[in-house]
Amino acid sequence: MAETASTALSDEAALAEQKRKEAYFSAGQLQLIWARFKKNRSAMVGGIVLLALVSMGVFAPFLSPYDPTIAGRDKTYQNGAPQIPYFWDQNGFSVRPFIYSYSRTRSAASNFRWVTSVDKDKRRYLELFVSGWEYHVIDLSLDLPGDFFDIDIQFLKSTTHLFGVTEGQIHLFGTDSPGKDIFSRTLHAIYTSLAVGTIGVFIAFVLALVIGGLSGYYGGWIDAVLQMITDAIRTVPAIPLFMALAAFLPDEWSAELRFLFISIILGLIGWPTLARRVRTHLLTERSQDYVLAAQLCGASPGHVIRRHLLPSFTSYIIVDLVISFPYMVLSETALSFIGLGLKDPVNSLGVMLQNVTKADVLLNYQWYFIPVIFFMALVLAFVFVGDGLRDAADPYASTKK
Repeated sequence: MAETASTALSDEAALAEQKRKEAYFSAGQLQLIWARFKKNRSAMVGGIVLLALVSMGVFAPFLSPYDPTIAGRDKTYQNGAPQIPYFWDQNGFSVRPFIYSYSRTRSAASNFRWVTSVDKDKRRYLELFVSGWEYHVIDLSLDLPGDFFDIDIQFLKSTTHLFGVTEGQIHLFGTDSPGKDIFSRTLHAIYTSLAVGTIGVFIAFVLALVIGGLSGYYGGWIDAVLQMITDAIRTVPAIPLFMALAAFLPDEWSAELRFLFISIILGLIGWPTLARRVRTHLLTERSQDYVLAAQLCGASPGHVIRRHLLPSFTSYIIVDLVISFPYMVLSETALSFIGLGLKDPVNSLGVMLQNVTKADVLLNYQWYFIPVIFFMALVLAFVFVGDGLRDAADPYASTKK
């Protein structure tokens, strides 16, 4: 009886192993990439962190208890320290998290800075799904120059927010000098930086596929001319270019228009690297038999490039796009940090990092550095995911180590 059971188990194990091998050899390219990607723990952790940060940015209006602009500032809590919710204190345990009430005064002993007095006998309890400032779940409004070029796309108006308090306001990350909630600003800054990176990567992606595809497919004088243009774009220094553009930007431009302009410029100078890779791949693939068969069947060059050549390079294109994202975010943050990119009232990571360079902040308001943690986590998550995808897309990565 025992031998029969062991034989049955071994047969089931052999059948499962056979099915696993069949699934492996019949799997598509994306399935193989995902299977190799899941084995990379650092990439999986980075993917989870990245998914969490992207979700926080996309749902920023719902997660933010207060308006991140000057309209939502707390005049009674300027440069206020973070308010940490508690479940228990000397007065006992509470199922609902709470914060303490406070009063603020300026004291001559502290050089007329705000001094906060906490009343631990008066609790303010947290509530979920509270009503607050009005927002649109989908908001693509853009104020362009002229009366005929305004974009106003807004859907799903709501006033519901994830949390709030029964009385007054709660500031998990504290407030800045005007009294704006840093937690709400950080979430909207993540969304803005990701949006700039998305637009920039999309523009660079389209230009790279078009220019790299034409250059690699046709070769000859077309390749020579396009490569001259590519090399010219690659030699343009980014910082002096933005310094020159910043000097010519009209002061009357809205924050949204400046945002769109920065995104377009980042895309226009970020395509040469991917274009070179697409060109190199097409130069090696255009002489293959399947390309010749498609040409003999009367397929147009655009059809051959779009339906045959580029799909064979899809996994590497996806990896390159993911790797390009952190560089776009870093570029936007760096430009805004030095005053050449986005500016207030736009909430971006670069704009928020401008405040941490002040000596007064370094000495007295250390909670201004909280957005720095999110910025580092966002960039590192992109890097880990990009490295993991690059190794997963390379079928020889395991043999190189």
